[in-house]
Amino acid sequence: MGSLTDALPTSPFPEMLDAGCDEAGRGCLAGPVFAAAVILPPPFSNPLVNDSKKLTANRRMQLREIIEQNAIAWAVAQVDPAEIDRINILNASILAMHRAIDMLDVRPEHISVDGNRFKPYGPVPHNVYVKGDARFANIAAASILAKTYRDEYMERLHEQYPAYSWKANKGYPTAAHREAIRKFGPTEHHRMSFTLIDTQLTLF
Repeated sequence: MGSLTDALPTSPFPEMLDAGCDEAGRGCLAGPVFAAAVILPPPFSNPLVNDSKKLTANRRMQLREIIEQNAIAWAVAQVDPAEIDRINILNASILAMHRAIDMLDVRPEHISVDGNRFKPYGPVPHNVYVKGDARFANIAAASILAKTYRDEYMERLHEQYPAYSWKANKGYPTAAHREAIRKFGPTEHHRMSFTLIDTQLTLF
């Protein structure tokens, strides 16, 4: 465990109500894309808060509780596969972030987004940050919430569709997942605009 001096800066704009935003599940073959928006109080110092991909599942769940208890406001939203297919995954990821911001109890004064693309959220100014989830705690917190809530969603879907091993792969394109699609066909939870197998399948 690091010291408090190892903690990420709370936000690029700690003097403002800055909503950190990130998504989870953009590269998956199945399931929704999730996004979270988190406004942290300044100063927020926790040396364990970091890009969710760098954390174990247990650590992410521990930090989710800390984030939810300490945040000024937080929210999680999703865009389902049919809508992803209709508007494409980039637009769906941004839409999920907008929906999460819509759900915040407090209106942000600024929005800080992981990545390099975003669409304006009304008049609220925003900035994008490549690898922002490893640079600022509010974006890292959003990555943790988006990831944990999406993982739980996919684990629930696994109970209905165990053949696709979503409890293990969370909908990502593993060899086993692609083989299950080849063997059993796609479900209504698969993103048909994605390349599910080498020769794309069609629902009849």
